[in-house]
Amino acid sequence: MASGIFAILDDIAALMDDVAVTAKVATKQTAGILGDDLAVNAEKATGFLSSREIPVLLSIMKGSFLNKLIIVPIAFLLQFLYPPAITIILILGGLYLAYEGVEKIVEYLFHRQKHGVEVVQELEQDGQKAEKDKIKSAVLTDFILSIEIVIIALGTVLNESLTIQILTVSIVAIIATVGVYGIVALIVRMDDAGFRLMKSSSERQPVYKVGNMLVNALPWVIKTLGVVGTLALLLVSGGIFDHNIEWVHHLVPQLPSWIKQMVLGLLVGIVAVAVVAGIKKVSPGFGKS
Repeated sequence: MASGIFAILDDIAALMDDVAVTAKVATKQTAGILGDDLAVNAEKATGFLSSREIPVLLSIMKGSFLNKLIIVPIAFLLQFLYPPAITIILILGGLYLAYEGVEKIVEYLFHRQKHGVEVVQELEQDGQKAEKDKIKSAVLTDFILSIEIVIIALGTVLNESLTIQILTVSIVAIIATVGVYGIVALIVRMDDAGFRLMKSSSERQPVYKVGNMLVNALPWVIKTLGVVGTLALLLVSGGIFDHNIEWVHHLVPQLPSWIKQMVLGLLVGIVAVAVVAGIKKVSPGFGKS
């Protein structure tokens, strides 16, 4: 009896060792997309009233967990039943990311009427709707990025047993959610941390200067994340097209891959934005909830 228990424990330990190795490899492979995920979600989690930042972030995080609970089993099912369906889903997701990236650029260039205080006033007047809309957008974008993360992680363990595949992909999915949103939480609350440091010290103390630096740095961090997040959307979408459409992959082979993918994302996004704008002119109610 005792020997049987020890044998089971030994098997579990060996399995965990294998999973630790495969999870490390899968995390390395998804590191790039995780960085993009961080930039995109940090940008989407900002712009709220201070008292609402953490509740909104928790709502987005819950949506992210739900996304992965949906995506992981469907990915395994499709991999077993019809693998090409995963490629089709990835390409459709790439279209959405390209559209959102170019839409942000268009919004920045041509529709920048609201700044600073006006945004805060809008959030105060119509806070619930603004929160729901932004949370919905963030969760949808997370869904597309989560598909990419899960597919890449699954691709690194296709030659392993089903048990190792499931455990590895699940671990990567958890790391992606907890890690990304944990860092985002630190970013959006850095000004509060700065204020506390300033309150607990005098102006001459180094701690006060650190707090002041955190407070002053936050607006620049948010602006930077907005730019990086937009570029990440285009780069990820272009990467999806480049890796999953054969004839696109062989276009302009002399170009560095990141330039090619950025241009692909930008061009597809311009077309997608133009198409949606045309549909909205024909049908003004299109896209409104």
